[in-house]
Amino acid sequence: MTLEIQQIPVLRDNYVYLLREPGSGAVGVVDPSVAGPVLDALRARNWKLTHIINTHHHADHTGGNLELKAATEAIVVGPLADRARIPGIDVALGDGDTFGFGAETATVYDVPGHTRGHIAYWFRDSQALFCGDTLFIMGCGRLFEGTPQQMWNSLGKLKRLPPETRIYCAHEYTQANARFALTVEPKNGALVERAKRVDRMRAAGEPTVPGTLAEELATNPFLRADLPALQQAMGAPGDPVATFAAIRRAKDDF
Repeated sequence: MTLEIQQIPVLRDNYVYLLREPGSGAVGVVDPSVAGPVLDALRARNWKLTHIINTHHHADHTGGNLELKAATEAIVVGPLADRARIPGIDVALGDGDTFGFGAETATVYDVPGHTRGHIAYWFRDSQALFCGDTLFIMGCGRLFEGTPQQMWNSLGKLKRLPPETRIYCAHEYTQANARFALTVEPKNGALVERAKRVDRMRAAGEPTVPGTLAEELATNPFLRADLPALQQAMGAPGDPVATFAAIRRAKDDF
């Protein structure tokens, strides 16, 4: 792994990430909800912020942009499709673009569904995906501005990444997600065991993020809507989009 990644818990359940590429000294912050804890973490490590990296426009992902930019002169990077709603944006990126971060390069994916302009960043060399609120550990984001078809297509892009990819999502929702997932696939042995492990981790005050894509493919019902058994259980045989939509509606009401 090339990137140094520091996880900063903020607000009630958000995660902000500090990234450092040691060869160049480039330092980025992903989805800074608030500036104070980020500035404290930078001072503690004697790091200079060079990039502010946003996945989407929601205030709990961009609320610290302007204060951090004013304090550090960092470059704000965010989604081209939603540039009008990203405070302080300097560099706008879209599907298939690459983002150079020191010696590391991220591939950018448009992943609409949660919002219309959501993007994700995949750092191949570090096997790290920063996916905001599109994919959660054993969950996915609510469809505030998109359709089930859009979100299923977006998740499909992420499903094709290498299984060892680590999922750095933006919220600690895992315990509730696991409880819901068990209502969808109660006989999924991998899910049952993972839910128990998550309960132990949360009881010990440990973060459940990141997880691996391999674990998600085995336990996240939103990634499994193309499985015939799950389609049958959700009353939509042969239709992954309708199956995904049914799972999402059930989660919204859970």
